[in-house]
Amino acid sequence: MSLAVPADLLDQAERGEVDDAAFLDCVRASLPYAWNLITGLIADLQAGGEFADNQIPPPDEAARGQLLRLMASDAMRAAVERRYGVRLAFQNCHRAAVFRPDAIAALAGFTSARSQLLNQSPGLINC
Repeated sequence: MSLAVPADLLDQAERGEVDDAAFLDCVRASLPYAWNLITGLIADLQAGGEFADNQIPPPDEAARGQLLRLMASDAMRAAVERRYGVRLAFQNCHRAAVFRPDAIAALAGFTSARSQLLNQSPGLINC
């Protein structure tokens, strides 16, 4: 299971829409490694540049799983993007990146087939 959903949040979801703040609180509490990595990249981005990315593999499989779950979920990614005004991108099993909304060329370069191929490593075969 990806998220540990509190009963009140589940009740809210059963009644209708869930606001981003409540959803993101659940994500933050359930996936702390992934949350800290992504919000750290957002802080780096706010310090300057078109994008910030992580090239350091997670410390263990549990952390890798958290990052994969956050980045693979359209709902989680979209909520983070709306909250922080960024675009998220992902390569392999750990290279997460955050982009300024107007960094269209940088995002296109990062998400290109060429970039994906150049980011391959024999050590990442089973990640």
